[in-house]
Amino acid sequence: MDVLKHKCFLEELLFWTIKYEFPQKMVTFLLNMLPDQDYKIAFTKTFVQHYAFIMKTLKKSHESDTMSNRIVHISVQLFSNEELARQVTEECQLLDIMVTVLLYMMESCLIKSELQDEENSLHVVVNCGEALLKNNTYWPLVSDFINILSHQSVAKKFLEDHGLLVTWMNFVSFFQGMNLNKRELNEHVEFESQTYYAAFAAELEACAQPMWGLLSHCKVRETQEYTRNVVRYCLEALQDWFDAINFVDEPAPNQVTFHLPLHRYFAMFLSKAVKCQELDLDTILPDQEMLMKLMIHPLQIQASLSEIHSNMWVRNGLQIKGQAMTYVQSHFCNSMIDPDIYLLQVCASRLDPDYFISSVFERFKVVDLLTMASQHQNTVLDSEHERSMLEGALTFLVLLLSLRLHLGMTDDEILRAEMVAQLCMNDRTHSSLLDLIPENPNPKSGIIPGSLSFESVLSAVADFKAPVFEPGGSMQQGMYTPKAEVWDKEFDPVMVILRTVYRRDVQSAMDRYTAFLKQSGKFPGNPWPPYKKRTPLHPSYKGLVKLLHCKTLHIVLFTLLYKILMDHQNLSEHVLCMVLYLIELGLENSPEQESDEEESAGGQERCHDSWFPGSNLVSNMRHFINYVRVRVPETAPEVKREPPASTSSDGLASSQSSRRKSLQRENSGTAQVFSLVAERRKKFQEIINRNTSEANQVVRPKTSMKWSAPGATPQLTTAILEVKESILSLLIKLHHKLSGKQNSYYPPWLDDVDVLIHPEIPRYSHGDGMTAVERILLKAAVQSRLNKRIIEEICRKVTPPVPPKKISSAEKKTLDKEERRQKARERQQKLLAEFASRQKSFMETAMDVESPDADIAMEVATSEQHVSEAIYDCVICGQSGPSTEDRPTGLVVLLQASSVLGQCRNSTEPKKLPTTEEEQIYPWDTCAALHDVRLTTLQRYFKDSSCLQAVSIGWEGGVYVQTCGHTLHIDCHKSYMESLRNDQVLQGFSVDKGEFTCPLCRQFANSVLPCYPGNNVERSLWQSHSNKCMQDLVQEVEDLQEQLGTFPVSISSETNLSKEMESVMKDIKSTTQKKYTDYSKSPGSPDNDFLFMYSVARTNLELELVHRGGNLCSGGASTAGKRSCLNQLFHVLAMHMRLYSIDSAYNPWRKLTQPTQDQNSELVSEELPEVPVLYRDVSSLLLIQILTMPQPLHKEHFTCIIKVLFTLLYTQALAALSVKCSAEDRMAWKESGALKKNTSSGEKSWEVLLGHVISELSKGKIYEEGETEELTVVNPDSVECYLQQFCLPFLRITSLLQHHLFGGDLPSCQEDEEFTVLASCLGLLPSFQSAHQFTSASCLDWPVPAFDMISQWCSELASFADRHPDQVKALLIQEPKWDLPRLLQLPENYNTIFQYYHRKTCTVCTKVPKDPAVCLVCGTFVCLKGLCCKQQSYCECVLHSQNCGAGTGIFLLINASVIIIIRGHRFCLWGSVYLDAHGEEDRDLRRGKPLYICKERYKVLEQQWVSHTFDHINKRWGPHYNGL
Repeated sequence: MDVLKHKCFLEELLFWTIKYEFPQKMVTFLLNMLPDQDYKIAFTKTFVQHYAFIMKTLKKSHESDTMSNRIVHISVQLFSNEELARQVTEECQLLDIMVTVLLYMMESCLIKSELQDEENSLHVVVNCGEALLKNNTYWPLVSDFINILSHQSVAKKFLEDHGLLVTWMNFVSFFQGMNLNKRELNEHVEFESQTYYAAFAAELEACAQPMWGLLSHCKVRETQEYTRNVVRYCLEALQDWFDAINFVDEPAPNQVTFHLPLHRYFAMFLSKAVKCQELDLDTILPDQEMLMKLMIHPLQIQASLSEIHSNMWVRNGLQIKGQAMTYVQSHFCNSMIDPDIYLLQVCASRLDPDYFISSVFERFKVVDLLTMASQHQNTVLDSEHERSMLEGALTFLVLLLSLRLHLGMTDDEILRAEMVAQLCMNDRTHSSLLDLIPENPNPKSGIIPGSLSFESVLSAVADFKAPVFEPGGSMQQGMYTPKAEVWDKEFDPVMVILRTVYRRDVQSAMDRYTAFLKQSGKFPGNPWPPYKKRTPLHPSYKGLVKLLHCKTLHIVLFTLLYKILMDHQNLSEHVLCMVLYLIELGLENSPEQESDEEESAGGQERCHDSWFPGSNLVSNMRHFINYVRVRVPETAPEVKREPPASTSSDGLASSQSSRRKSLQRENSGTAQVFSLVAERRKKFQEIINRNTSEANQVVRPKTSMKWSAPGATPQLTTAILEVKESILSLLIKLHHKLSGKQNSYYPPWLDDVDVLIHPEIPRYSHGDGMTAVERILLKAAVQSRLNKRIIEEICRKVTPPVPPKKISSAEKKTLDKEERRQKARERQQKLLAEFASRQKSFMETAMDVESPDADIAMEVATSEQHVSEAIYDCVICGQSGPSTEDRPTGLVVLLQASSVLGQCRNSTEPKKLPTTEEEQIYPWDTCAALHDVRLTTLQRYFKDSSCLQAVSIGWEGGVYVQTCGHTLHIDCHKSYMESLRNDQVLQGFSVDKGEFTCPLCRQFANSVLPCYPGNNVERSLWQSHSNKCMQDLVQEVEDLQEQLGTFPVSISSETNLSKEMESVMKDIKSTTQKKYTDYSKSPGSPDNDFLFMYSVARTNLELELVHRGGNLCSGGASTAGKRSCLNQLFHVLAMHMRLYSIDSAYNPWRKLTQPTQDQNSELVSEELPEVPVLYRDVSSLLLIQILTMPQPLHKEHFTCIIKVLFTLLYTQALAALSVKCSAEDRMAWKESGALKKNTSSGEKSWEVLLGHVISELSKGKIYEEGETEELTVVNPDSVECYLQQFCLPFLRITSLLQHHLFGGDLPSCQEDEEFTVLASCLGLLPSFQSAHQFTSASCLDWPVPAFDMISQWCSELASFADRHPDQVKALLIQEPKWDLPRLLQLPENYNTIFQYYHRKTCTVCTKVPKDPAVCLVCGTFVCLKGLCCKQQSYCECVLHSQNCGAGTGIFLLINASVIIIIRGHRFCLWGSVYLDAHGEEDRDLRRGKPLYICKERYKVLEQQWVSHTFDHINKRWGPHYNGL
């Protein structure tokens, strides 16, 4: 690090720029001159010269993040240019400077390594707790280094320069063994350090990425020299490391570091050398002793992974699990676990296999478990961890022997295997797959995901599942799922195990595999992981197969099979599965076919020391082992047995076939004793003796003994065990055991010899343990005639049943206990299942908004005619009974204000969301606006109280009532609310506002609607047709209206029921805002309440009509089926309406049914006249009439009211029609009507009536104002059609009302028959005539002569026309043609919306909002969370949701592509309706993919809006505190 000497202004400038931590303006200034070539070179050299100074400033900086970004901003422009980088490298020693600067930087935060030998270690490592590492301060320098190494010419210089390589390895060794974990054995750690993030990031960025960069230049044969250099200096650094930490042959216990970058450099360059450079592996491998040392630490990591997953490190806190996960996680795995396993594979292929296998079991601490004895003492492991550690050891061996990632697979095969493994765990979205497939961390090397191969492999292995909905409302993204043939042939459990971060993913993959086999009918039961054929090994690694053919492994396999067969404790199905997998691997990879005569004379000498004669698995499988000497604790059952009387050969041989006699002798004279540890020590000693001179030998301490805990070993004695089994016989017995049948195995080749010639039988490829055993036995038979013969022999000897164990009484007790437990468990399962199915059937009815016939268990007993009262079940106390005045029952209801109806427009074309300045939406043509205008106009010319009965309100801010159909006692509900209030759990609703969830179905609700104590008797009476004449009925209706207050529940005596009815009425009122209930000119007038109450009924009927699609053609019961609460709602409304008396003089009923005598009196009075009858809304009149009648209403009176109102409606239709005709047409109709006037059916012919209306209206100045729009063709058919369309809305509302009040289904019909069907259903059609001569007029039933009534009604208009001729036509009720409510139509491409709105200024505050949003109902642009547009503590979105949707708002957040719903005081994120090409959301637009509208999702959103089910379907609600 030389002193800086400045010679020119540029150097001075740069110095101060660095000193002041790269001010942005200076950076821009210096970069702006780069186009000048000379300046560029001079500036680059100056930059390099100041590199060390930059590093020092960066280390001291407080704003290191900003500074880092600015440094890289400059350096990336200088070093990305290969020519410039080469020049600076040559002239200014750029590489030396960079490596030295990095080295110096790290030297400032080194600490002594505690790995291995804590006291005497000379090794230093970086301290991951330092800010330098924690904050990634080093990254700009490392990223520059990676950047220049991407240039071939520069990398070549680096790889040729021995001095640089030495320095670099020195740098890498700082990270070797960092972040050491020590296993806590007593107390839980007090403080969980999170330094491991820093450690993993540092190894990835500072070591692995430069490594991948260098590797990318070692792709061809000519680059062999570079690899030799790297490997040489890497090994030197490793040797120094081993010396520094005083490492001999045993790793220190209870320590692990996941960071071995030197090992990984060595491994990856070896792999590259073999794969791309055709180097001979043995020429660059070190000696055996070095390989033995090299394998220790990576093996330690594998064992520790297993310990961590066995919860042995639980006292170290969660962070140790975090490390284990990060080590295998997709961004790290190919710089961490993959090189480690590859290095172990290389070591295994070159070391003595017995030594390697015994090392593995010793590292995994399960040596003591591998004994034939039924009891053993494990000195290093608690018994509860033994099983999972044994599973870990076997699984590791399977991984080691099966993986071919670096041993011969091509890049495409690797990509395919990775992808299949990820897809088998779970269906994946495209983006998560891209993220999960490991890529080389250096972006400039090798596979780039998203490249051609990624897409082509994906389409080969997976099917795309388009985004769908689940009925619960959760939205699926577009997913990829494995094709059937992938499950069939490519599912590789080994790869899945290697790549799972969470253990549950392995289970998930197996569950999916099981489901596939069941579905495709390949295997019904619980399958075992399938055995998958491997890619052939690269010749350089052939030595790996020796592991499968070594006596030590065979002894372990034999022992484990024996233990499993004898039911020793601590063995699981997983152990057996792995044992069989290893046997199968051995059979698949047997060394050259053995000759059957191998066992003649030559074979005999080999078996003195060991259990098996040779090392080939194929022949060892059939070798019988008779006696084994075992060391057991004195308490073990084996000790009691006497050794057999004679251990000589003849006593034993009799049972065997004679050709085995020669073997028997050596084998049985002494029983076998087997100690893994001893074998390993011996081998290690041999190798060391070979490698080192005797002098050196004395110095090496035996490090192994000092860790066995003193006094922990119990007294062991030796026992001799009679075994008499071979691996083959154990397998066959296992088959019997697994199948639960004696002699279940029958050699398949006895029936079909072809089996031996074509052993690949599909039926063996999927199945459970039995299938695996069958497959192995078949493979063994195929490989050797002798095996085949012995299998047959074993099968012939009928195996005696396994002798039942004598059960001691203590054991019997535990068994009984177990059985009892099992039974209890089964009972519990049964109960749970029953409960779940009940809940499920309940949920189906509750969730499904559409299904008309959902049956709810709490069915109100309507079917039984003779039951006098409706019976309700209370879902809180569970009692059933009628609703009484003292203890009323109520329906759980949700009241919400709704403006959905007001959004209907009279055009079928839905409005588009504006995406240009020209497209604007004006709310003039909405239903709400038109109704508003009409009411205001009426109030100008007519008496206020009469106006308020001529229309309905509630198009905006109307109250919609819906129920889940469950009932509860109102007193139970009150106590339930109390308990909710005291419950401190955070609920998604506000109990103070009366909100709760239904105790049974958890549906959101906020009130209880009392059930009127009704009897069901009258229903049967209602059905009978009365024979009274029309006049009598009209009179009866009038009389009934006069008896006010004769409500069955007398109001004077306050009962519980009437109190509840009042309180629910208050709830209904307070649901909507004041502005939506106050329309009268004199505030607080009772007329307001009257109007509000019948309008609630109107809103609910109209909304039900909308939910049915706007007409009643589909018929059937009410959409909500049993969940309709209209009947109860009418009772509540009726009770309150009858509190308001209608002055009999103004009772509209009189005007409809009696011609008035004196017509001039009203002209004298000063006040405004009443609203003419022809201006009144007939549906509103209907509700007023019905709700002011005493309840329950008789069907005959109901029909009477309808008939009377229909005459008025028909007259309105004629009047509207007459205004639309041209003057000539009017004359023509008038005359033709007059001609037919006196015919018998005159009152039932529209021509006559129309003529009469025209002549009556001509008396006023009605037709004088300029021509209005005309009907095009005025032929009788079009007139008839017009009249029917005009009357239909009223007929629909009336039919729904009749259906709710009196039961009875609605008939279904074609659209063109709707009028006739509804008319006959309502009793308007006297007798159903044939359709061709049917006219709407035949439904008329005039209570008094038609012409008198019409004249009277028309005269009111005529007198109004005299005063205000301009308004007459405007106020005539026009034919209403409303389309169903729709959300705005969105453009296909999200970019269209984004480009227009994300820079758009807000109309209120004229700024560009930080979070722009747009309302999908009306298209208003708002600032989300913007304080700029806040009014009285309400932010703009909340305010808009109240004004536009009476508390419900649907907003698209422009910068996030997500939709949020505001409902009252709560809000929720709904999801996105824009998805990318792979069907995925891109929330917050992070991935920046083009997004397209998903029409199905938008339809669902609209459906939820119209059906008011946001509260039920979306689950994650939170309060917004008016801050949105």
